[in-house]
Amino acid sequence: MNYNEALNFIISKQSLGIMPGLTRILKLLEKMGNPQKDLKIIHIAGTNGKGTVAATIANTLTEHGYKVGFFSSPWVMDYREQIQINHDFISEAEFAEYVETYKDNDCSEFEFLTAIMYKYFADQKADYAVVECGMGGLEDATNVEASNIAVITSVALDHTAFLGNTIEEIAYQKAGIIKENGTCVLYPNPACDHIFEKVCREKKAKLIKVHDFQSCMQNNMNTVAETLKLLGIHTDIILFDLPARKEKIGNVLLDGGHNADAAKYLKSSLSNETAVIGMMADKDIDAYLSIVAPKCKKIITTTPNNPRAISAEELKKIAEKYCNDVVAIKNPLEAVQQQEITLVCGSFFLARDVRDYLLKSNGLS
Repeated sequence: MNYNEALNFIISKQSLGIMPGLTRILKLLEKMGNPQKDLKIIHIAGTNGKGTVAATIANTLTEHGYKVGFFSSPWVMDYREQIQINHDFISEAEFAEYVETYKDNDCSEFEFLTAIMYKYFADQKADYAVVECGMGGLEDATNVEASNIAVITSVALDHTAFLGNTIEEIAYQKAGIIKENGTCVLYPNPACDHIFEKVCREKKAKLIKVHDFQSCMQNNMNTVAETLKLLGIHTDIILFDLPARKEKIGNVLLDGGHNADAAKYLKSSLSNETAVIGMMADKDIDAYLSIVAPKCKKIITTTPNNPRAISAEELKKIAEKYCNDVVAIKNPLEAVQQQEITLVCGSFFLARDVRDYLLKSNGLS
């Protein structure tokens, strides 16, 4: 099996959809020799900011001389970017070998990818594995270790069909990564701190609450700092830049955030934008657009290349509630080729569709 065959095989498992629960992945990990037991894991859950916090922890540990595995999703540039050691993606040959060796399983795409990640990091004898949850925590495929440092970032309403309809219900799912007698570093979440406090009491886990500076960026930095202190690292924190997180490419701001809290964070950077917006149908689209769309003088709605995407025409109908100039262009590449685009937002899947074009058109790739 070559790399393209392996990639096509694992992506074909997307047809299974999102499958919460740990039974399937634990069975596969057992076949692999339970590699997660051989790793020191820093596990990050949260609704917003978890990718940036995870990447900054991994980057700082790398700069301090450690061999650090970093797992983050979704991918934007290259499928293999989800599994890295010291910024190097898993090689195409290694990825193909793992898929070929362990292809006989009933796991979803994300479960299979997660199992490969743990096996690869253990085989490479990583000093630390910095692991970002895919969705939630309690029943997320990444939640298979017996001990860790649990890190919780900002919690907001998202994935409500799977995680619950209230902040408290969602917080309980995130708190599922906290382990017995472990340690949890908690970003300021006033609406649901009590949930994490309760879970930590029940599990006799130490809770480290980050002081609230009323700034997402500062709170993310402090969450990283408190986590690294547990590992004996005291240093000034510079947040690591990930693709499609308020990423500036030429004159275009590219952001994959897709919920109301992400929209509020993005809003501070917006003024009179010409925007291309594409979203998944299962998101709270109205809440997102009610914040972002009034900051736009023109919106071009589009349909990201994902079966969960809302159509450009349907998205247009919602956007027109908040912006007077809205047109629908189904093809994302055609949409971003329109004149004077300054913002592309609403989905990491949209970012995946157009980021390469934006880089090349600005001479950056």
